Amino acid sequence: MPDQRLSDPPATNRQLRFWLIGLGLFVLALWLLSGMLLPFVVGLAVAYLLDPVVDRLERWRLPRWLATTLVLLSFVVVLVLLSLLLLPLVQAQVAHLIEVLPNYATAMKERVLPMIDRLVHRLSPEDVERLRGAAGNYAGEMVGWVGRVLSGILSGGLALFDVLSVLFITPIVAFYLMRDWDLLVAKVNSWLPLDHAETIREQARQVDMTLAGFVRGQALVCLVLGLFYAVGLSVAGLDFGLVIGLLAGLLSFIPYVGTLFGFVSSTGLALLQFDELWRVGVVVGIFLFGQAVEGNVLTPKLVGDKVGLHAVWVIFALLAGGTLFGFVGVLLAVPVAAVIGVLTRFALGRYLQSPYYRGGAAP
Repeated sequence: MPDQRLSDPPATNRQLRFWLIGLGLFVLALWLLSGMLLPFVVGLAVAYLLDPVVDRLERWRLPRWLATTLVLLSFVVVLVLLSLLLLPLVQAQVAHLIEVLPNYATAMKERVLPMIDRLVHRLSPEDVERLRGAAGNYAGEMVGWVGRVLSGILSGGLALFDVLSVLFITPIVAFYLMRDWDLLVAKVNSWLPLDHAETIREQARQVDMTLAGFVRGQALVCLVLGLFYAVGLSVAGLDFGLVIGLLAGLLSFIPYVGTLFGFVSSTGLALLQFDELWRVGVVVGIFLFGQAVEGNVLTPKLVGDKVGLHAVWVIFALLAGGTLFGFVGVLLAVPVAAVIGVLTRFALGRYLQSPYYRGGAAP
């Protein structure tokens, strides 16, 4: 019968080859065009994040174009207000850093170097040489690796499009994507292979739930932590506490990296700035309290455990994306990680139901 031809092995193999070739061409195009995709990827991310708000306004009888315009304008106004509020503060702290940097260098020379000298004198000459060689090798490899990643991110993401072009193109892309989001989804839905359409739709729903839960939840976590660290360090009297707190909150999108960066930088700065140990303890306590709140309250409530994106998997995806595709790869890393995670769980479920796992055992 004609319907059975779709499920025949030769037809299935042809479909598999077709989609694998299409995937390979898509990855190749992404790699070749990664230098000019930044505003389009950012626009797609903005449209994906704001589309639920547009849908809600549309349910309130607003035309789709009007709801898109209102949501996008509100988003841009909030970003502009935050920039106008934070940029003068950050600029003042950077100017202050340039002013007091010689004092910090002197304090480090007076406090840190004697401690290192006392430690070195307790070691034998052979141990000192081994430590120097190991430190030099590892430091050189680490610096080279970080330099390659940052160079790929900067050259791949910002070489062809400066900040002004991104600011102009991204809102236009986001507007048209949000306005036509439902039409685009319906069109892609109509292209799905008929005999696998329902399976693909179910996996797409799983990807959407995973991605939305992680990105939106983690963005709220970063916002709360950034405000808490910035306010807490500023109240504690730490120089550059605002900048360190905001960066720690922003980097918290990468699990543990934001807290580790903020803890090391603020503690080191506090040791150079304060003579009283209790003030250093206050800075340390701020990050310990923030980490406790993040792990026990913010992440379970806002992100949850159902998203299926492990912290190590997210870190690997971000580093791999930055290495392969620059800044565009960093933006695409979490969505790709979500897709791979969902497809891996689906494949594992099929494997556990297959003869490859069960052998001759009864299901």
